[in-house]
Amino acid sequence: MTTTLKEFLTACENLGTLRVIVTSSAGVLEVRSKLEKLFYAYLPKGKYANMHTENFEFHLNMDKIMQVKFETGEAKRGNFTTYAIRFLDEQQESALSLFLQWGKPGEYEPGQVEAWQALKDKYGEIWEPLPAEI
Repeated sequence: MTTTLKEFLTACENLGTLRVIVTSSAGVLEVRSKLEKLFYAYLPKGKYANMHTENFEFHLNMDKIMQVKFETGEAKRGNFTTYAIRFLDEQQESALSLFLQWGKPGEYEPGQVEAWQALKDKYGEIWEPLPAEI
């Protein structure tokens, strides 16, 4: 699949409520939100996807994302499958993770898992976006 990260992020708007996770060497930030109303900007450090909500702002340097990977896993608490999309940097480390967010353990929003699976079917388990365009 050859497409840009911007096109992929637009498609992610169909995933419903997500747990957006960013990890650094000193901390982890997790936010529950839908990915919506993204806007894009050229900045000196790269091309950014941005989202502003009442509670947080999100900025992703799309030039730093080399691969996108779909993963399923087992929940740390509870016996159910988790669904994630990892955005990997040039060191193959996760720069951003999007997990489908459940209400009660294992109970996803209607159509959420199907939307995740449709994206995986379209883009493949691992794919490399074309250079960022905005």
